[in-house]
Amino acid sequence: MKKILVANRGEIALRIMRSAREMGINTVAVYSEADRNSPHVKYADEAVCIGPPASSESYLKGDKIIEVALELGVDGIHPGYGFLSENASFSRAVTAAGITFIGPSPESMEMMGSKLAAKAAAKSHNIPLVPGTEEAITDTQEAMKIAGTIGYPVLIKASAGGGGKGMRIVEKEEDFHEQLQLAISEAKSAFGDGSVFIERYVGSPRHIEIQIMADTHGNCVYLFERECSIQRRHQKVIEEAPSSIVSEKMRKEMGECAVRISKACNYVGAGTVEFLVDENLDFYFLEMNTRLQVEHPVTEFITGKDLVKEQIKVARGEKISFSQEDLSINGHSIEIRVYAENAAENFLPDIGNLIVYKLPEGNGVRVDGGFEEGMDIPIYYDPMISKLIVHAENRDAAIEKMLRAIRDYEIAGVETTLSFCRFALNHQAFRSGNFDTNFVKHHFKPDFLFEELSPAEIEVAALFASKISGNKVQEPKELLSIQDTASSRWRQRRYSN
Repeated sequence: MKKILVANRGEIALRIMRSAREMGINTVAVYSEADRNSPHVKYADEAVCIGPPASSESYLKGDKIIEVALELGVDGIHPGYGFLSENASFSRAVTAAGITFIGPSPESMEMMGSKLAAKAAAKSHNIPLVPGTEEAITDTQEAMKIAGTIGYPVLIKASAGGGGKGMRIVEKEEDFHEQLQLAISEAKSAFGDGSVFIERYVGSPRHIEIQIMADTHGNCVYLFERECSIQRRHQKVIEEAPSSIVSEKMRKEMGECAVRISKACNYVGAGTVEFLVDENLDFYFLEMNTRLQVEHPVTEFITGKDLVKEQIKVARGEKISFSQEDLSINGHSIEIRVYAENAAENFLPDIGNLIVYKLPEGNGVRVDGGFEEGMDIPIYYDPMISKLIVHAENRDAAIEKMLRAIRDYEIAGVETTLSFCRFALNHQAFRSGNFDTNFVKHHFKPDFLFEELSPAEIEVAALFASKISGNKVQEPKELLSIQDTASSRWRQRRYSN
């Protein structure tokens, strides 16, 4: 494998290209018109524009991507995450074109892409499941009877997709029918599949996942767990490895379950098996993500393994370069997702220009990003700017290192989630490890981000605002009068560095 096309954009495209370059492999970037000046385009050995900004006209154009790959003599295609990474039809088309797809087989994707099929596979291998229906709901009245047997509240979930779409919590029987129809409608709209099922709603869940790697020689290992319970809108914001609540015994049991479910679908490559953990520390299989996860760097930090390089080696037909016995946990790692979002406005996405963009540095600090100072945040894609990851000897040290890195991360021009992440890391619930997926609901209020500004801060705010606007503030007495206009930008700057 001498040349790889990365069918993605931004930080994950750059991250894959760096590992490929270290392996002596040339890379091809594909990009939309909105990403013409993106760092991943500049970094690649070759780059081809494949369409307009909208992902449906560029990054989701599988036929066009394969056409480019054939024209440039590409040996393999790495899909990254998102876009076409879990598209079985694209995987088949890549293979049919005589190109290696760096990921699992389309059959594995299809089995694990359907939550109902995945649940059936898990059940057949004695993996714990949350009590609920084993098939898609076809009879509302029968479903209501099952919900009554399980006990309210129950959770209605779409069989396809993820990200919280097609998901409804039903607190009482009289709401069941309405919420069921809403879930089916949303699932059809988002995934083209209205199949939904129900399961017991766990009120205080932890979201813990296991990283696995499997090859074509029958080997499969688990690279320990990641704690992913700090979320907003059912999507992760802070991840860490290892989890503060997982014992050695529990880790081994979860890891072995992850290996069994991977073998059940003849999995090859990097994948993640997700579990729900309740207040009694009982764990239940949720789903399997058949791709590289956004949060994979924390696993790389604690294991010392490059997961992208292993993906490429496995795709070339090689054996995994390490065994289960070779793996051990070294220290603690935390990742925060730096989104262009306003946490004070229910995490509303923000767009704008990165007027100031300075990265934190230091031992054990890693930034996987896809932007540079002066670039615009486009409206067409996920609003993640970067991932900030740290590694230290223990959890407390990792938290302090992350807080320092957040202070050193300078961003101005857009609102970001850095302020929320700082708040969460400092919160007693996070520090103690006593938190669940309801952290935002139970512990966060926008007002917590905005303490009253002192006179000294007002002065700095005014000076910062004048710098951004190009206006000169000459008299100190003028500072108080512009507090209101300066405060929002100052707060952004204040919590972004």
